[in-house]
Amino acid sequence: MSDTVPLTEGIKYAGSKLRLLPQILAMVRELPDVHRVLDGFTGTTRVAQALYQTGRYAVTANDVSAWSEVFARCYLRAQGERRYYEELLRHLNALPGRDGWFTQHYGGEAGDRKRPFLSKNTRRLDAIREEIDRLGLGADDRAVLLTSLVLALDAVDSTLGHQASYLSRWSARSQRDLTLRLPRLCYQPDYPEAEVLRGDVFDAAACRSFDLAYFDPPYGSNNEKMPPSRVRYAAYYHLWTTVVLNDRPQIFGKAGRREDTRDSVAASVFEEFRTNAEGKHLAMCALEKLVRCTQAHYILLALL
Repeated sequence: MSDTVPLTEGIKYAGSKLRLLPQILAMVRELPDVHRVLDGFTGTTRVAQALYQTGRYAVTANDVSAWSEVFARCYLRAQGERRYYEELLRHLNALPGRDGWFTQHYGGEAGDRKRPFLSKNTRRLDAIREEIDRLGLGADDRAVLLTSLVLALDAVDSTLGHQASYLSRWSARSQRDLTLRLPRLCYQPDYPEAEVLRGDVFDAAACRSFDLAYFDPPYGSNNEKMPPSRVRYAAYYHLWTTVVLNDRPQIFGKAGRREDTRDSVAASVFEEFRTNAEGKHLAMCALEKLVRCTQAHYILLALL
């Protein structure tokens, strides 16, 4: 069990704590008798990955997003042998591309503008995503393939990292060919077992007991003229949700956002910077409620 910062893996992500991992781990190590840790807004799981890889903590990774659950299962729980996953990935990489739902809505050609991917890569996405479902794998093994697919798409997108809008000109990386590679799996049989949850953070924090709860909530805007969820997390990463669920949702707008990411239905109270009737900021009220209900000896709160 080393005190160095473990290597982690993830997508381009607003609010990533990759550069703060040394400070976060140092603070956690200084606390006595910490064994069970909750990462309540785990996102791309960078912090959960790092904590797990120390070999010291039983980590619970929670988030409301389907793609975050997939990342957590891949990095913290997948127990298959490397050669097993590599063979599956070779099979998926060898599939011929085909025109499908993703190509129709998110693929573009060289002369097109404001699409997230070139059609050569969405054709591969259409074929690979259908085959992953056909394989009928267990949740953790399936998560490895889906994480590989998301990472591969993130490496060939034409965005600034979020999916509420796309670049007007194709990015250099979008010219690359989509290729699946094995994610950097973290599971070790002699480490404390990790738990993966997908749900409301209040339930995760109140219904279980921990030694430490780490909270890195989503952040909103204080612009009173804009809804607080506008181009926030549900909208930023709507494509990863659709890739993971493969549910072909109703979409809207130039970015092809999912209907369930509309501002009227996808707002998080932690992104809300308006005030209530008593003049208190709603986001701060939510944080106070979360702190009060959390069953943990220590709480580490990230507000950057």
